[in-house]
Amino acid sequence: MKLEVRNVSKTFDTKEAVKDVSFGVEEGEFLSILGPSGCGKTTLLRMLIGLIKPSSGTIFKDGEDITYAAPSQRNMGFVFQNYALFENMTVLGNVEYALKIKKETKAVARERALDLIEKMGLTEHKDKKPYSLSGGQQQRVAIARTLALNPDVILFDEPMSALDVATRLSLRKELKHIQKEFNTTMVYITHDQEEAFAMSDKILVMDTAVAVQLDTPENIIKHPANEYVKNFVVENLKIKIDSLSKYIGVANE
Repeated sequence: MKLEVRNVSKTFDTKEAVKDVSFGVEEGEFLSILGPSGCGKTTLLRMLIGLIKPSSGTIFKDGEDITYAAPSQRNMGFVFQNYALFENMTVLGNVEYALKIKKETKAVARERALDLIEKMGLTEHKDKKPYSLSGGQQQRVAIARTLALNPDVILFDEPMSALDVATRLSLRKELKHIQKEFNTTMVYITHDQEEAFAMSDKILVMDTAVAVQLDTPENIIKHPANEYVKNFVVENLKIKIDSLSKYIGVANE
C-alpha cells in the first residue's frame, strides 16, 4: 500500500473537520476524494502532505508512519488550486527552483526542468512570467514544478476549478498520461462528480467530515453505499447526462 490512512480525525476548536476517516491508495493509483464544499476533503489532503497535523489517527506511506513527519520528508508533491507560482520568475525559473536548492539535483536542474517543460507543452513559453500565461498554462507550470522533484505521490487540491471546460478536458488527459508515464500515485480533490468519474481508478466519497464509500467508479454507480451517495453522486451524474443526451442525436445528424 502506497498510502494508508487509519482513523484520522481533525478538530479545529470544537468543530470536527474530519472524523475517523480510513482509506488506502495503491501504488500508481489515481484516487479522487469527492465531496461538497466544506466536507473536510482539503483538510484531509493537507494532513497527507503534512501542512497540518491530525488530532488523532495515523498516516502511513510505504508502511512507514509519517503522521508527524515534515512535508519535506514525505516525497510528495502538492498542486494548489491557485497555482502558487513565483510571479517574479520565468516558467523555467519556477520549474527549476526546487531543484537548484537541493545539492544533489542542482547540476541537472536546467536539463530536467527543460525536459519537463517540453513534456507539458510549454517550451515556447519557458522565458515568460506567469502573469502572461493563461490559467491552463499556469497550471501546467505548477504541475511541471511538482514533477521536477520526482515525487512518488502527487496531491491535487481542486486544480481545475478556475479553468474553462476545454482546458480542463485537456489537462485531464495530461494528468492520466503523467500517471502512466511516471507511475505516480495521485490523490485528487474535487467537488465535481463527472470529473472524478472520468479520471479515477477509485473514488472516496465524503459527506460532512466523514468518508462514506471507497470503491471503483463502476461499483459506486451499481452499489451506492447509502442514500447520500445515491443522491450526491449517482443522481447528479444522471442529471448531467440527461441534460446533454437530447443533443447527441443532433450532433450525429
